[in-house]
Amino acid sequence: MASLAVSLKRLQLKNPVLVASGTFGYAREMQAYVDFSKLGGIIPKTVTPLPRRGNPPPRTVETASGLLNSIGLDNDGIDYFIESHVPYLLELGTAIIANIAGKNVEEFVRMAARLGDVEGLAGLELNISCPNVSGGVDFGTNPEMAADVVRSVRNACDLPIIAKLTPNVTSVVTIAQAAADAGADAVSLVNTFLGMAIDWRRRKPVLGNKLGGLSGPAIKPLALRCVYQVAQSVDVPIIGIGGIATIDDVMEFLVAGASAVQIGTANFYNPGVSVNVIAELAATLDELHFSSVLDLIGSIE
Repeated sequence: MASLAVSLKRLQLKNPVLVASGTFGYAREMQAYVDFSKLGGIIPKTVTPLPRRGNPPPRTVETASGLLNSIGLDNDGIDYFIESHVPYLLELGTAIIANIAGKNVEEFVRMAARLGDVEGLAGLELNISCPNVSGGVDFGTNPEMAADVVRSVRNACDLPIIAKLTPNVTSVVTIAQAAADAGADAVSLVNTFLGMAIDWRRRKPVLGNKLGGLSGPAIKPLALRCVYQVAQSVDVPIIGIGGIATIDDVMEFLVAGASAVQIGTANFYNPGVSVNVIAELAATLDELHFSSVLDLIGSIE
């Protein structure tokens, strides 16, 4: 059988299929549907220094081939995460990559230092790209600020670092290069695209926060473009995100240059999709007579 193991610099994964932050809760919610040990990794919901109530409702709205969300990083804070969620997550038999967000570099550093002391975590994903939280997206739209966060976190803990980048920029390549130069082990491409829904009869936005992040099948061609552009220009492992729901989607991202993928919105309507895709990936590689998934990565001509 073909090997599914991938390496994102210091981060080693048994296969390239992870579940995306914000779409899988803290895993407990999915235990009836998923054999967690088969996943390449789990990225639980974003954690902030202090509890957050999130944005006013409505927080989600379906669109044509997509989902707009404006959750606003609703969570119970890092203390609760470490005390109540981490022990459970570390028993699931797969890589656990904590996702953190802060209002400034100092908050990122403090959280990273605390999580760096938690034995068993596989890595950190830095959410510098949430489009529906004031202050959060600024880090991901400015290369100097993105580099500062990555470099500061890298100096504060020994865990592998993933920078989750926004597509809402003129050049995602520039931001990815800055993150790579600052020491990121990988970049996640991409977070959601800023969007809006309007109830024209009421003359009002549908979302309580007016704007939200668009995810799902509608963004896949745009996410693929980002992955391809960065893979062609920046020497950094890439985790592809955006509309992935089938084995064909996974194969497209791998061929474009992603070393791994995250399944997000599809978890909402098909909770077992990630495990199914992993089985199909193994079968597809064997059918094509590949000895390793590495033979496929970046093979676009």
